Amino acid sequence: MNKSESKYFNTATKMDLALISLLKKKSFDYITVSEICETAGVNRSTFYLHYETVGDLLDETARYLLNSFLSYFSTDTKSIALNLKNCELNDLIFICDKYLTPYLTYIKDNKEIFATALANNKTLGFEDVYQRMFDNIFNPILERFHYPSSIRQYVMMYYLNGINAIIVEWLKNGCAMSTDELSKIIAICIYGKDNTNG
Repeated sequence: MNKSESKYFNTATKMDLALISLLKKKSFDYITVSEICETAGVNRSTFYLHYETVGDLLDETARYLLNSFLSYFSTDTKSIALNLKNCELNDLIFICDKYLTPYLTYIKDNKEIFATALANNKTLGFEDVYQRMFDNIFNPILERFHYPSSIRQYVMMYYLNGINAIIVEWLKNGCAMSTDELSKIIAICIYGKDNTNG
């Protein structure tokens, strides 16, 4: 990355973080370009050099959040999606340290950002992201485990909402519990106390 690309990237990141900061305080519909510029420490012409509208920034901020999240996972965990039909069934069990540790570490390292993203998941378009993940990852996995198609969406909602409820409680407590301890709690909730290794 050359110097001008780096400067462009740093300015874009400042604006992504400014938008996230403003979303903690108010609805997206009431956030102005002026507020974003003031929070990011840039002028309006810089904003319009990067984006045509605040909606364009919102799209980029969603991508920034997803890329930041995915950066916590190793290459082999990210590539599993490419091999869903042929890999071993054990490789498709995501409630394990291989997946929970980077997920929980990201949340602990980015508490405020994650809480804001969770509270604004619809605004940031994460419902669409979930639907794509369901169609391309979760549904094929549940198919391999022989879940009837009529209940797969319910099964995923059970898992995701249960894990999110645990995460929200963890965030309320400032992520005081270690990621290992929380990972064990999630495993107990999913598998039952007698079926975990802890």
